[in-house]
Amino acid sequence: MVRMVLSGNHAQSYAAKLARVQVISAYPITPQTSIVEKIGEFVASGELPAQYIKVESEHSALQACISAAALGARTYTATSSQGLLLMHELLHWASGARAPVVMGVVNRAVAPPWSIFTDHADTISQRDTGWLQFYAESNQEVLDTVLIAFRLAEHADVMLPAMVTEDAFYLSHTVEPVDVPGQEEVDAFLPARDRRQGLRLRTPGRIGSFTMPDMYEEFRHKIAKAMDRSAEVLVEIEDDYHRLTGRHHGGLLPTYRTEDADAVLVTMGTATTTARSVVDALRAKGKKVGLAKLRGFRPFPAKELRELAKDANRIGVLDRSFTFGAAGAAFTEVAASLYTAKHRPALRDFVAGLGGRDLTPRTIEGMFASLLKTGGPEVEWSDLKRRLEVVRRG
Repeated sequence: MVRMVLSGNHAQSYAAKLARVQVISAYPITPQTSIVEKIGEFVASGELPAQYIKVESEHSALQACISAAALGARTYTATSSQGLLLMHELLHWASGARAPVVMGVVNRAVAPPWSIFTDHADTISQRDTGWLQFYAESNQEVLDTVLIAFRLAEHADVMLPAMVTEDAFYLSHTVEPVDVPGQEEVDAFLPARDRRQGLRLRTPGRIGSFTMPDMYEEFRHKIAKAMDRSAEVLVEIEDDYHRLTGRHHGGLLPTYRTEDADAVLVTMGTATTTARSVVDALRAKGKKVGLAKLRGFRPFPAKELRELAKDANRIGVLDRSFTFGAAGAAFTEVAASLYTAKHRPALRDFVAGLGGRDLTPRTIEGMFASLLKTGGPEVEWSDLKRRLEVVRRG
């Protein structure tokens, strides 16, 4: 184990190297670019004996990874925002073909207007494509989760692609100490991929072919069952990783000071760090509040949420994107999960931090204050400016 000072992007790069990826294909986009630049350096220096495929777009990058994965290679790519949207068609192909590609995604707002800052709309809008999705809080969690994601994605009972996401600039370009496991440790945790999972040269086979209506639904059901199984497999994998490194990130929904909480806030990504300090400050003032980190969005931790709801009277959800429907995506998933719960707490959605706007302690305190009050809107947009002027020229 070596302690290094790494950005979230370079944590992705080192994790891909430690995973001994065999094929990398990617296209540059801010603020993701330094992930694949660093991997390119590893390949060029011979530190990582892999094939780096240069392509003309993110769409082609993912296609190259899907094809390589179909032949049994361990594959990795990375992207952000508009680049992820350009991949949309191939995201469905990857899950439908059961290609265990791992992709680093730097969460960035979707245009227009143009923004290069944090927003979860890019990955949240891909939630129905059949990919595993993890939201990291720290650079250490980024590195660890990439390694965990490879083993989970390639597990024979799962075989689904995975996204490991990190908030733009808060993680991607901010450095912090990261404990990087040694190659021998990672090899013990993540053995080479079983080549029997893919097509073999000179052996007849096909993948992604046409099927009739009498079989299509069964293929989708298999993906759904694999997604369900991934939650159980993740428990075993994280336990193994804990034994190897001493680190455990708490599964799909780690909680903080929720045992006797009257109100619990559900967060994703880097907002969790701020919210945790606010919980401590409010606890010191006698407020019974707690925190739940939605680390895994797919598979969604419905079981864990129902367990959490047994004691909490109020649950708020912080959505860093909006779906232009009834509420934010995280809130609607939480509400659906608790619909059949014996104890259904009052729920409130807080839409905040879009486009990279800072989620300050004061903002989080306001959410808890609103959550602890009786009444109020089900969906609340936090820190909106009173007036937005649009200047038209020409």
